[in-house]
Amino acid sequence: MPGSTGKTATTGSEQTTGSEQTARKPARRTTGRTAGEADGKTTAKPARKATGKTSGKTSGKTAGETTGETTGKAAPSRSGGAARRGRTGYAYVYGIVPADVETEPGTLGVDDGEVTLVRHGEIAALVSDIVLDRPLGRPDDLLAHEQLLDATAAEVPVLPFRFGAVMTGPKEVVEELLAPHHDEFLAALDDLEGRAEYVIKGRYVESVVIREVLDENPEAERLREEVRGQPEEATWDARIRLGQMIGEAVAAKRDADTQELVAAVAPLCVAVSVREPTHEQDAAHVAVLVDEEQQDEFDEALDDLGDRWAGRIDLRLLGPLAPYDFVAAPRSEE
Repeated sequence: MPGSTGKTATTGSEQTTGSEQTARKPARRTTGRTAGEADGKTTAKPARKATGKTSGKTSGKTAGETTGETTGKAAPSRSGGAARRGRTGYAYVYGIVPADVETEPGTLGVDDGEVTLVRHGEIAALVSDIVLDRPLGRPDDLLAHEQLLDATAAEVPVLPFRFGAVMTGPKEVVEELLAPHHDEFLAALDDLEGRAEYVIKGRYVESVVIREVLDENPEAERLREEVRGQPEEATWDARIRLGQMIGEAVAAKRDADTQELVAAVAPLCVAVSVREPTHEQDAAHVAVLVDEEQQDEFDEALDDLGDRWAGRIDLRLLGPLAPYDFVAAPRSEE
């Protein structure tokens, strides 16, 4: 499979890189569709701080290139869209944000419910009303949930909920969720202030890593020559053994390369979480929580690693993302 020569940066969609490094662009992603736009082309803004500040930042590697956009204030809403849209009033809950956050009117979430806020004390729940006339779980539902939370995380601290959290209504959101866990949620939000989650994924260039394995393992090389050009049925056992040897060798390389990645970025991160591989050719899959004050140093360390791995491992950076890897579910009340 083709490989890039450095780090690929993305906020969710794939990008390719050439010989030059592509600057990471942590621009806020717009999310959902504006009410009444069925084609999905008009996007609405995610939750954000109610300060009217400019979001996004300059990439720092391409002169004059900026990401994000300037956002103005949005009027807060706490009632949901049920009255306006004739919906049932069930509340789909996306996550918890500080109470001084506002949503842009017309932002839609799961099942095209308008996203609003239910506030209590110093925290608020991002919610939308939903009709429970079918099982949740369509691809569009999952995408709407993910996009809203990722876009919000690019603007403000957010404690993301797993997909599918539904409560009877706004009153129950306050009484059963926000009030019992207010201090716990607030402390967690404070811990996330000024920090963002990113996911670093490394994928081996297949031909290169296989060549490494064969060069380092004479028995694997012998088996490869033995089966070369021979009928599959006549060399079945040898092919199985070769596959096992290559798989074990790649797994060992993955462990070593993951540790190299962690060693390179951990001193510049608030926290690091090693994820399970999602593909047999994964070289590394690591989530990190980065403080904005160390963002430039983190970028430089990842760029350096991308240079060292060029031609062997394709390195990609995803984010900012909702911090699933660094938040825990609320504790049950005694």
